[in-house]
Amino acid sequence: MMEAEGWVVVRRPMEKDVWSPSSSAGDCESSRPLKVVFERPAPHWTDAIPIGNGRLGAMIWGGVASELIQLNEDTLWTGVPQDYINPRSPQTLQVVRKLVDEGKYGEATKEAYKLSDKPTDTYLPLGDLKLQFDDSHLKYDEGSYTRELDLDTATSRVKYCVGDVEYTREHFASNPSQVIATKISGNKRGSVTFTLSLDSLLNHRTHTKGHNQMILEGSCPGKRMSSQEHRNDDPKGIQFSAVIDIQISEDSGVIRVLDDRMLKVEGSDWAVLRIVASSSFDGPFTKPEDSPKIPTTDCLFQIKSISNLSYDDLHLHHTDDYQSLFHRMSIQLSKSGKNKNSVSTAQRVKSFQTDEDPSLVELLFQFGRYLLISCSRPGTQVANLQGIWSAELHPAWDASPHININTEMNYWPSLPCNLRECQEPLFDFLSILSVNGSKTAKVNYEANGWLTHHVTDVWGKTTSNRGDPVWAMWPMGGAWLTTHLWEHYLYTMDKDFLENKAYPLLEGCVTFLLDWLIDGREQLLETNPSTSPEHAFIAPDGQHAAVSYSTTMDMSIIRELFSSMVSAAEVLGRSDDPLIQKIRRAQPRLRPTTIARDGSVMEWAEDFEDPEVHHRHISHLFGIFPGHTITIDKNPDLCKAAEYTLYKRGIEGPGWSTTWKAAVWARLRNSEHAYRMLKHLIVLIDPEHEAAFEGGLYSNLFVAHPPFQIDGNFGFPAAVAEMIVQSTLNDIYLLPALPTYKWPNGCVKGLKARGDVTISISWKEGDLDEVGMWSKTQNSVRRLHYRGTVVNATISVGRVYTFNRELSCINTNALSLSF
Repeated sequence: MMEAEGWVVVRRPMEKDVWSPSSSAGDCESSRPLKVVFERPAPHWTDAIPIGNGRLGAMIWGGVASELIQLNEDTLWTGVPQDYINPRSPQTLQVVRKLVDEGKYGEATKEAYKLSDKPTDTYLPLGDLKLQFDDSHLKYDEGSYTRELDLDTATSRVKYCVGDVEYTREHFASNPSQVIATKISGNKRGSVTFTLSLDSLLNHRTHTKGHNQMILEGSCPGKRMSSQEHRNDDPKGIQFSAVIDIQISEDSGVIRVLDDRMLKVEGSDWAVLRIVASSSFDGPFTKPEDSPKIPTTDCLFQIKSISNLSYDDLHLHHTDDYQSLFHRMSIQLSKSGKNKNSVSTAQRVKSFQTDEDPSLVELLFQFGRYLLISCSRPGTQVANLQGIWSAELHPAWDASPHININTEMNYWPSLPCNLRECQEPLFDFLSILSVNGSKTAKVNYEANGWLTHHVTDVWGKTTSNRGDPVWAMWPMGGAWLTTHLWEHYLYTMDKDFLENKAYPLLEGCVTFLLDWLIDGREQLLETNPSTSPEHAFIAPDGQHAAVSYSTTMDMSIIRELFSSMVSAAEVLGRSDDPLIQKIRRAQPRLRPTTIARDGSVMEWAEDFEDPEVHHRHISHLFGIFPGHTITIDKNPDLCKAAEYTLYKRGIEGPGWSTTWKAAVWARLRNSEHAYRMLKHLIVLIDPEHEAAFEGGLYSNLFVAHPPFQIDGNFGFPAAVAEMIVQSTLNDIYLLPALPTYKWPNGCVKGLKARGDVTISISWKEGDLDEVGMWSKTQNSVRRLHYRGTVVNATISVGRVYTFNRELSCINTNALSLSF
């Protein structure tokens, strides 16, 4: 137990504490605090600090005289449930297929516009909490100002001095208490005075309740707004409420009600704000007007349920819950004698291209894990394009889940980085998509099973989005998402999950794919129409086109999913099922990945001319990462072609593209280029002068497309994890892509490998030092690989095994801690 600035934090034993290296090579308990540090209030949204509890989010600007806290709740969307079918699609589909068969790809692309449907709905902000302080705060001591996000406790702090008074504000979002809590205090008695108001861009009203509560009640538009609309009076949308409860010190200060829409705290020692929010959203199949939920009643009940908890109690419950996830892993990449927390994080990003500070890589790694914990928890909505943080009525790309790379990347770090629970919202969302997607499959494509296209929303939209077929005509979204189901089983070995959750979803998706595949050229099964996400080509007749047949990504995803389905059936004793036999017959007829004339991996079934060789997507490398059907050991020629493909694509591109390339380079065991991509990302972006597709980081470490997309933040830890450990059910590769010339000494604790094995690893002077491994559920024999050395290691449940650099087991102990 330790004290931390006014509260007590209980430090429970975590999984990372199970093992420590016997040498000094890798002290993972770094003395460097994990903090994102700012030297002034936020001038832009991407300078603000994100906090979240999975469902509720806030952006803390840290203003002095005037503070802005922008609020989000993950179910606030435009729209109502829809019927995701298009009865005209089958006829259009036949026309498109005929044009593709005739090699008229330009015409097929134009015809495919008719397969598009209405656009998705839009994620919306809840509102703005504004705090106004007296004019004395305009003359604060700028040199005293500090603002930080402490990743260890998921707490934001602002400190500054006005005269002889030091003010402190603390903010956190608690998952167990479902509240955003703020404490404002001064070190001089009676020094806290401010006014509070709530506002929203949505239709709303605010009023006070009693002397210390403010209520905001509003409604989301019942239909998507055009980009020109800033208000929508449709009353049939999702209803929502937010309640703020204020508590002040008992022996000082008062709270006053001003014109029923503003509260004022005067002369208190401190004030605590408790912010709760709720909506009438009752799932994607219930119209908001039919919902039994009453948001204001729910909010007031929640406030009452935590009324007996002090601020310190709330923070204790928050940190205990958060750290039970966050503390499963630690990472240290070389030692640095400098304390970087006296320098703003923006300055650290600016200097990275010259100093290449490994501690900034550590911070970005853990920041990605922090964001995942903060925006995706069991029972919440799936993490969207911005996680849960958005301030606009018309956010970029609607802030909706995009499933031709972005949503998948959001969840890449959940398994290797030891956050398996954070993946649950994805699987809940898949269940929703399977319901709507089965209707889309039956009506639009006259097929069985289920599918979804590349953009969706809170209502589970599964039809193609309105717009250009280059991105809209992509019915493989569900197939890619379902690969996460088998991956979850591989990491957890949870057979109940596989049988009851994963298998039915896999079965439905595979059923659609078997119907979608048609007899085609060279006696192969093909997909038609087919696109390579968001990338066009030049057809042999000179026309620009996007629609053809059997793109490499289509075939790679289908090959991956068929393999997973067969393996899942073997685990469950269902290998003789007719569906599995049908898959086995189809597998050898899938078009293989091939090499183009120039030596790169062919992106389309034909070697079309590429009008944009530096395109941001690397869809045709799916089989290498995140897939597993192309490996260095089994497919050296294809891996060599993949390297050339990456050279052709270049290093430029948005943040998510950069981290995807880093992960592919890591899977190819090329440490130099994997590191080069990570370095390329760490460039500071000025939000007032940003350029499209340039990538980089904002001062709050959000990754830029630009604008901000959260997927790059999640791709970063996934790529770093891939550089340190790679695994299959049979093999574990140690330090396969470690840039030893940049991180010569280090230690990582708590990484997960497939087969429910936890790994901690240290290295010294560029060479493996020690490895610790254990499993809580599975006895297994694993092949350990390190620089050409291969040994068989028996891992028994409940024991921790330590191996030296020669991969000899030098110690084994009972796993003494319970988790």
